[in-house]
Amino acid sequence: TAVGTGIADELDITKSRYHKVVILTDADVDGAHIRTLLLTFFFRQMKELIDAGYVYIAQPPLYSVKAGSQTFWAYNDARLDDIKDEMEGRKLKIQRFKGLGEMNAEELWETTMNPDDRAMLQVELEDEFVTEETFSVLMGTNVEARREFIQQNAKDVRFLDF
Repeated sequence: TAVGTGIADELDITKSRYHKVVILTDADVDGAHIRTLLLTFFFRQMKELIDAGYVYIAQPPLYSVKAGSQTFWAYNDARLDDIKDEMEGRKLKIQRFKGLGEMNAEELWETTMNPDDRAMLQVELEDEFVTEETFSVLMGTNVEARREFIQQNAKDVRFLDF
């Protein structure tokens, strides 16, 4: 593997070339789906990387908000609303990023890549059984179970930590 560890039963954490594996996806719903696919892979095939604290999720912004010469970054709709409230009365230029490809290199560096300023979430397992159950529902073939899970949990989720 690119990480150097191998996978599944042949995984050897001592051979890891990296101590940070960063998942970087778009900040929208499509990015969340891809992130879920990748997390499922890491959980099921390379769990030792998660256990060792090597897996992170980058936090790219969903919006850029410009007020005069100032630029603010909103990582979700709630933060965008807060910025609008804070800047009430000022003319704002709001850009929603549909994907990382819409950001220029400087914006991507400033918000997501710069090690001094970037925001990342370290993936941690709180309850392995619940995590397996959650991934099985989200990634399984039972559409009704997935729909029910999302309806029951969506209102409570701000950040979904496994």
